[in-house]
Amino acid sequence: MYLRHSIFYFFYFAALGVLVPYWAVYLQGRGFSAVEIGELIAITMATKVVAPVLWGWAADLRGQRLMVVRSAVLLATIVFAGVFLGDGYWWLVLVMAVFSFFWNAALPQFEAITMSRLGSEVHRYSSIRLWGSVGFVVTAAGFGLVLDHYGASQVPIALFMLFAAVCLSVLFVSVDSKAMLASKSAAEEERQSLWSLLKRRRIAALLAVCFLMQLSHGPYYSFFSIHLDNHGYPRWLVGQLWALGVVAEIVAFLVMRRLYQRFSARDLLLASLALTSLRWVLIALFTTRLSVIVFAQLLHAASFGVYHAIVIALIHESFQGRHQGRGQALYSSISFGAGGAIGSLYAGYLWDSAGATPTFLFAALASAAAFVIALRSEVGVAERRSAGASGAQERLFDDRQ
Repeated sequence: MYLRHSIFYFFYFAALGVLVPYWAVYLQGRGFSAVEIGELIAITMATKVVAPVLWGWAADLRGQRLMVVRSAVLLATIVFAGVFLGDGYWWLVLVMAVFSFFWNAALPQFEAITMSRLGSEVHRYSSIRLWGSVGFVVTAAGFGLVLDHYGASQVPIALFMLFAAVCLSVLFVSVDSKAMLASKSAAEEERQSLWSLLKRRRIAALLAVCFLMQLSHGPYYSFFSIHLDNHGYPRWLVGQLWALGVVAEIVAFLVMRRLYQRFSARDLLLASLALTSLRWVLIALFTTRLSVIVFAQLLHAASFGVYHAIVIALIHESFQGRHQGRGQALYSSISFGAGGAIGSLYAGYLWDSAGATPTFLFAALASAAAFVIALRSEVGVAERRSAGASGAQERLFDDRQ
């Protein structure tokens, strides 16, 4: 189980290791403006608002979560092939909108499958998910060298090949029948409506934090490569800097179990939010100093590694039974979907009108707002259930562990 799931994560995030750092570079090479680039990237984010929720609802209703993942990645790969048929703005809008509608359906459901299969060992999630980070490092670092030699025209080719590898990898994943039966049993016992969960203060605050955190990443995911390129950084070095950030993320995943033993989930979440604001300030004000940019990339350990591990666990703890798939889908929709789309849009418009520094400083304000919400609410505070909390949840959220 661990090997098969790790392989899927590896190829899925290897594809993102090309898409995230280099798609904007490809678009710039095709002559698109900063506003158009921001809009095209925002489209891929915007579909995350709707797609994960619709597919999550279908998966929970029919109990065919793995079939949803397989269908989604296959259809996404087929649709993405449309980029080879044209490169006009409106054609790419259509292709990327349909592609991302399917692509964005896969990961939340696969996360739900992984967490269900782990059962009481949810603390082992980080050791599986880190292989996704390894895949991202391999392609983000290696593809920068490819761009220097062959140009940005190779980006769509590499992406199509990696999407095909994702399709193959998911064929080897199976569903644990015992986990499915347990999930169905929990679904029968869980009668609380989804809306009643969303009205809880701590859950609403958690989703608001997720939204603002991803919104703050808008300039980074859309323009960080272009930003460094504009300041004279060679593309091979840009790739290495992306890879450095994900290496730091991998280290964070490796030490998460020890961090859980020493600090509470709330403390780790607050620290990750504060360090994220520091990261954007450093990128905004010290772009020309390589040593500072290196340090800023090391902070990716906090802004994604620690943050993501904590939030995935909090979402899993908050949405149980029949809401599990929709809980992961909501997390994806609100953060990577709405937050990512608005983040990319404001980044494009602000970048075009005011420049890089104000754009990254605005990102720092967004993550600072997330910190304030988390600080003033009960996000990350252990929720005790006398009869319902599993041993894994107790281990994850016990402040004294």
